[in-house]
Amino acid sequence: MIAIVDYGMGNLRNVGRAFAELGHAASVTDQPEAIVSARAVVLPGVGAFGEAVRRIDRLGLRKPILDAIKLGRPLLGICLGMQLLYEESEESPGFFGLGVLPGTVRRFENELKVPHIGWNDVITEKATAMFGVPGRAGCFYFVHSYFAPLSEFTIGQTEYGISFSAAVRRGNIYGVQFHPEKSQEAGMTVLDRFARLT
Repeated sequence: MIAIVDYGMGNLRNVGRAFAELGHAASVTDQPEAIVSARAVVLPGVGAFGEAVRRIDRLGLRKPILDAIKLGRPLLGICLGMQLLYEESEESPGFFGLGVLPGTVRRFENELKVPHIGWNDVITEKATAMFGVPGRAGCFYFVHSYFAPLSEFTIGQTEYGISFSAAVRRGNIYGVQFHPEKSQEAGMTVLDRFARLT
């Protein structure tokens, strides 16, 4: 079973429906034991970084999420869920994320419209389990005002005024800034490949 973490923020039902359409068993849950015992964990998210951190901690979900990671379970952060993998965000000073990826999530500072909403190509430089061969991985749907800068953990990047991390990986931890559940065939392929990591 794939555990989709329910902390009250995120596109939970659509993510669950996408896995079901792909034939992968997934359950939306806020139960710590279900998260730790799942074969994989998905951390979705829509909204503000600080409020998400507050809810995760209030529900006692930080430890089970981190315990699942320590046990080697694949974890996928989606949109805000990816940003929560970092130490902090400029959106909410004083709130500490899960801290499994180093660094700070930044706000777009350019002449382009914020939030960034729309379809963008994701480019990879090497073969990965999530995207296959290097090159254009597909076109995906984005909705966000904050981004993770390029780093050693970037496995896919896109451009909106600047180049930024569209997808990251550190060991068994994965994150995508886009919404795979809203990205048609390309997004469904990413979710299917993640589910098959287990």
